[in-house]
Amino acid sequence: MQGVDVWLNLPRRLEEASGTSGMKAALNGTPNLSVLDGWWDEGYTPEAGWAIPGTGAETQAEQDDADAAVLFRLLREEVLPRYYGEPEAWLATGRAAIASAGVRFTSHRMVGEYAKRFYVPAYLEARAVSRRSRAPR
Repeated sequence: MQGVDVWLNLPRRLEEASGTSGMKAALNGTPNLSVLDGWWDEGYTPEAGWAIPGTGAETQAEQDDADAAVLFRLLREEVLPRYYGEPEAWLATGRAAIASAGVRFTSHRMVGEYAKRFYVPAYLEARAVSRRSRAPR
């Protein structure tokens, strides 16, 4: 992530692979500028970067045009003025990216969530089935 000032990610909605590069950028203090898809749909906070929301356009071409318009507006009105004119605010955005991604998007959190939501319930169900099958009839 060295030399990256803002992580720009513009997948078409529902086509984001996983978003791990954006998470990695955030964990290294790089603000994100992305469509709300994949991890950024869940992880976006205005303190840590910028979002390009969907418009519900009827065609992909219309959505692409709408996304481009929002992207250039954000660059012109928010991203570039902060980067060039507000260095302390820019650094705060990077710190917020680290703070928000560092809590929510780590393997530690993921394993804990998977254990709670999937592994433990599956284990308890399997144990209950095993006990029922061994019970005297």
